Amino acid sequence: MSVDIQEGYNKAFDNVLRLRIMSILMVNDRYDFNSFKALLQVTDGNLASHLKHLEQAEFLLVEKSFAGRKPLTMYGATENGRKAFQAHLAFLEQLIRQNKEA
Repeated sequence: MSVDIQEGYNKAFDNVLRLRIMSILMVNDRYDFNSFKALLQVTDGNLASHLKHLEQAEFLLVEKSFAGRKPLTMYGATENGRKAFQAHLAFLEQLIRQNKEA
């Protein structure tokens, strides 16, 4: 059985950094910008652009506040983002199984 590219595949997760961001959010309810930056070892600008991409796709919730006098930006996956990511992972798993059988 061949995999339908339309079923489960999501171009928003083509980039490895966005894939890693969503992976982190699948096991953490919320995660802050600086923790993402440290864990993923990326620049502010690079991280911000990928977070913005996921936010525009409505896969992320963004909460801005202050911790003392410092700004704190927290991110969480939306229900739609979780479902899209799980469908994308299922697509990749099916693709791997299909190629192992070939």
